[in-house]
Order: sequence, then C-alpha cells, then structure tokens
Amino acid sequence: MRIRKAVITAGGANQRALPLQTLIHDGAEKSVLGILIEQALTANIGEICVIVWPGDETRYAQAAGNHTGTVRFIPQERPRGYGHALYCARDFVGNEPFLHMVGDHLYVSAAKPGVQRLVELAESESCSASGVQPTRESLLPRFGAVAGRRMPGRPGVYRVETVIEKPTPTEAEQRLMIPGIRAGYYLCFFGTHVLTPTVMDLLGRMLTSASSGSITLSAALAELARQEQYLALEDTGRRYDLGARYGLLTAQLALALSGRDRDEVLSYLLELLAEREMATPSPGSER
Repeated sequence: MRIRKAVITAGGANQRALPLQTLIHDGAEKSVLGILIEQALTANIGEICVIVWPGDETRYAQAAGNHTGTVRFIPQERPRGYGHALYCARDFVGNEPFLHMVGDHLYVSAAKPGVQRLVELAESESCSASGVQPTRESLLPRFGAVAGRRMPGRPGVYRVETVIEKPTPTEAEQRLMIPGIRAGYYLCFFGTHVLTPTVMDLLGRMLTSASSGSITLSAALAELARQEQYLALEDTGRRYDLGARYGLLTAQLALALSGRDRDEVLSYLLELLAEREMATPSPGSER
C-alpha cells in the first residue's frame, strides 16, 4: 500500500482562522497551514487537499505560499460535522488510502516526525492507522479515544477494537482501559490518521442514514475496527490544540524550543522571568 495523498480539514466555523495564523519556525515566518503541508510532504505525500469554509479558498491559497501548486482547496458547503468535512474529499482521494491531518493542531517531534512514522506503519501493514497518545482523564472532552490489544513485538502499536468520541470518565474506565497505560490516562487521538477507502464508504452510508444531522469520524472508525485491521501508533511527539486557551502561544514556544533558535529563545524567556521576579514585591515588603 502506497500513500500518495493527504487531506487536511479546516472547514469548521471555530477553527477556520487557526491554520491561517503565522508562527516563527527556525527563524522564518510560516502559516500553520504551511507547516502542516511541509510535514505531509516530509512523509513523501505528493498531493494535498484542504477542506475549507466556503469563501476561504483564496485566503488559504495565500497561506499555502510556495506550496499552492500541490494543494487543492475544497469548500465544505454544509456544516454537517467533522466526518462530513472529511467526506468532502472523496473525489480527491478516489479509491486510494490517504493521510489525514486536522488543521487546528500543530505537531512537534524531537525525533522522526510522527506523520512519517504513521505512514510507514500503514504502508507496511496495508491498513488504516491512527496516531494516539496517552492523555490524562481531564482532557477526554477534547478528543476521541481508542482501546485495543498491543501488537506482539511492535512497541507502541495496538490493534484497535474500540473507538469512542469524547468519552466520559465513566465510559473510559469501563471500556478504554489498556494494561500498561498508567492510571488516569487513556489513548486519545493525536489528530493524524492514515485511512483506507473503506472509511469514505462508511462516512457516505452514515450521511445517508443521518439525512440532515452531523456525523463524526470516530463513529466511522469504530465501524472500521469491526470490519478490517485498524492500528494505533503511540506518537512520542507533542500535539498542540491551537484552539485551546493560549494554544497558539504554546505551539509557538514549542516550535521555537525545538528549532535552531532554542538557546536564543531560552535566553529571552529567562530575562522575562527575571524581570518579573524583580518587579514582584517580596512578602512583608512595604507597599
């Protein structure tokens, strides 16, 4: 199985501006979208599709910069959920497997990029695979989560058996416990997936059944796990939800501290902390 295409979803009303934000990466200004595109290209992806809010095509093309020639922009004409946004790319992907990334997250890795490792796993096993990471229970309302069996001889790889979208702590405790994952933590989606064409078929059926309602990708992945081999790979990097409070700031710091300007940025941070400490009155000092 060869992965040649990628789909980035960015059509949600609450996330549409996030991929357009500019960050500093190794001294150069880049849009979040541009960084995501580069990460996909690093995994030997040749064609990329971005699902956008209707009317945002021009702004996104500008944000793609020099990569515009390899990117196609498709509007999500109706807001029918995350699953529908991905389904909008069905003609683009055709009958091929594809990499999927969400546009409101940024991924930072100190070793081999997680996207590249995920693509390599999916290609070697000829099946769908999702990036996951042990995530503390308090963050369950933000993510889909999985459970399954560890693959013998494959550290960090699981055969997925259960998928739940934003589970409650009670659901997680009852259905998502995995031996070896520390207490209070569950395997939650990292925001990166390699998916077979079966997923598009499942999403299409769900849209027909739902008639006018929204559909989730997690529901399709839960059914996928029942129909064919579906793996999860622990990602050792970090994901940053740009829509969270201080999400963009945290992502910028993470990029800076993992890049070539790390020492310079650390120096700035130490200066800021020292200035703040000096400006803070000590206990019992006169006011």
